[in-house]
Amino acid sequence: MAAALRRLISGLSRRVSSSVSRRMLSTGRSFLPRPRPLPLLLLTGGGYLGYEHYRRRGPWEDGAPPPPATPTQVALYRSFPTRLLSRTWGRLNGVELPTWLRKPVFSLYIWTFGVNMQEAAVEDLHHYRNLGEFFRRRLKPAVRPLCASSCLISPADGKILHFGRVKNSEVEQVKGVTYSLEHFLGPQKGRGNDPSTFRDCLLSSPDNDLFHVVVYLAPGDYHCFHSPTDWRVELRRHFPGSLMSVNPGVARLVKELFCLNERVALTGQWQHGFFSLTAVGATNVGSIRIYFDQELQTNTPRYRKGSFHDYSYIAVDDQVLQAAGVGGVASAEGGGVASGVGLQKGEAVGEFNLGSTIVLLFEAPKDFSFKLQPGQPIRVGEGLGSV
Repeated sequence: MAAALRRLISGLSRRVSSSVSRRMLSTGRSFLPRPRPLPLLLLTGGGYLGYEHYRRRGPWEDGAPPPPATPTQVALYRSFPTRLLSRTWGRLNGVELPTWLRKPVFSLYIWTFGVNMQEAAVEDLHHYRNLGEFFRRRLKPAVRPLCASSCLISPADGKILHFGRVKNSEVEQVKGVTYSLEHFLGPQKGRGNDPSTFRDCLLSSPDNDLFHVVVYLAPGDYHCFHSPTDWRVELRRHFPGSLMSVNPGVARLVKELFCLNERVALTGQWQHGFFSLTAVGATNVGSIRIYFDQELQTNTPRYRKGSFHDYSYIAVDDQVLQAAGVGGVASAEGGGVASGVGLQKGEAVGEFNLGSTIVLLFEAPKDFSFKLQPGQPIRVGEGLGSV
């Protein structure tokens, strides 16, 4: 009896197996699920980032800085479609919200990032048709007075990441993590006599030195940036690139982060010589806008790695010189100002669609001194330093 029962069970098993096999062959299905690349990438990438976070957390809590990210880790991060996500976010910012939805959405953002709406020129949340208008909200005229005693003021609301003298043509993005000055600004025409380093070629006098300030704009900060002094902009140089996060935690890990990310560098002259203001893009920054430059287009779908695009505001025979690429051939376009674009201290220059970073690099007498502390919050118009 037992033997007959075993034969019956064995026969049923073979029939079920044969039936399933024929069904799989006829439908083309397999026991194994079809791989899904995006969820797999997010799962493995998220797991890896989580592992790295907990691996680094111990030494950091003991006061020792975490080790910088390896080239493989940086390459993995750069492989994420942050440019596509940022363009998508930029389009979402322009979608008009129903009137009834505006207050709940903006109130959630205000609560999350600590936005001070009492400083806004328009406090009524129903006035802002979309997220983009809310991010670019204007402030009341009296809430950002300009420091008259300082020759240099903060160009943006945010936090001071780092400041100081530029040494050996290397600039600190945060303490202990540097980037190349030449990679950041691109090739420059020599200004001094027989410059021996890239830093020296920016200086117009041996009695001067080169200084820098890094201001980080968080998502809850005022998103416009202003002129930090009276100066003349001669050149706009646009570097397409990655759009990695520029928050202080990432800046501590990724060396030359500011050189890898997309950025727009404005260079020119102020009362002490060379001066530059660079707006650095970041994840979810849909675009960088310069108010006096309608030609600028950032975060475009395609770009050539390592390229840059120049637009000169110096007119030659009523034409403006424009160059594209590394050492690109200059072409001429009508318009422009013969001596460059003059900006006054505190004048609005441009805006981000979301928080990012402003880097100032400038020539000044060697006795120039900063009146800052690393990590301190700062607002537009507050003094950075003086001679």
